[in-house]
Amino acid sequence: MKKSHVAMFYDKLDHNRVRCNLCAHHCVIGEGLQGVCHVRQNVEGELVTWVYGRTIAHHIDPIEKKPLFHVLPGTLAYSVATPGCNFRCSFCQNWDISQMPREQHLIMGTEVSPAQVVADARHGGCASIAYTYTEPTIFFEYAYATAQIAHQQGLRNVFVTNGYQTPEVIEMIAPYLDAANVDLKSFQPAFYRQQVGARLQPVLDTLKQMKEVGIWVEVTTLIIPTLNDSEDELRDIARFIRTELGTETPWHVSAFHPIYKLLDKPRTPTRTLHRAREIGLEEGLRYVYEGNIPGSAGENTHCWHCGQTLIRRFGFAVSEIRLVDGCCPACGAAIDGIWA
Repeated sequence: MKKSHVAMFYDKLDHNRVRCNLCAHHCVIGEGLQGVCHVRQNVEGELVTWVYGRTIAHHIDPIEKKPLFHVLPGTLAYSVATPGCNFRCSFCQNWDISQMPREQHLIMGTEVSPAQVVADARHGGCASIAYTYTEPTIFFEYAYATAQIAHQQGLRNVFVTNGYQTPEVIEMIAPYLDAANVDLKSFQPAFYRQQVGARLQPVLDTLKQMKEVGIWVEVTTLIIPTLNDSEDELRDIARFIRTELGTETPWHVSAFHPIYKLLDKPRTPTRTLHRAREIGLEEGLRYVYEGNIPGSAGENTHCWHCGQTLIRRFGFAVSEIRLVDGCCPACGAAIDGIWA
């Protein structure tokens, strides 16, 4: 029998309704009903979460798989997720677990305490815990409790997220969250409405706030042919990253493959990713990476100052790291990231 857990971040309203303040949907939920994520429910005027401690996936991954290329490269991350999501992306690669509560009305998983997650991570030789696969925002209470213990025991914490948190959520997690890879899925509000079921602006606001509070941020854009692959849009994204987040912010441009409800679009041509990377570099970003095409030179980290190759990768595997105390051995330039 699944257990409920009192939720954080909500207001009690009249007529036994509640307003959830966890994400930018700000769902107003009547008694007995659920929010957009389908894992938070109004039970007799109190908001509860049904996914606290209920893991649907837990694996040991290379940190590069998140993808985080400037956070402890070559180390392992203990990855954990519960069912559910506050987005309904038509191209979700983990739709079977992210959309399970919405489409199947099921919340499956194994009961695992925050302390046990941390113990398992340490036993597996991991340097970090990644809250990933689904959206960590919807299991925030579980992630927050786990992150506190992990932080106390010397493990890093990273979110792989759609960036739809409210400002108060970011403020609370900031002391324990070392890094985040945030999906910036498009720079078109219409794309977010039609393909995701959300709004663009809160994601932009989250990115800026994460940078302001000192969380290391990397940005990922999945490039989908005809939907978000125009040079103008890619340039707009690159300019936003440069002007609002900083030239040191890595941008991952990744190849799409048909999946879930978006089966009528072709795979992203390799030339499109090459051009996206060129655009990011033209706009002044220091680090732009090509994803989902193993063997591309765009997987490697180069010194932003002298061009020396510093980290060589093939897919998620790191074959060489030439950093010296976080700096380029050739010219001495400091390379941005979390290296120790």
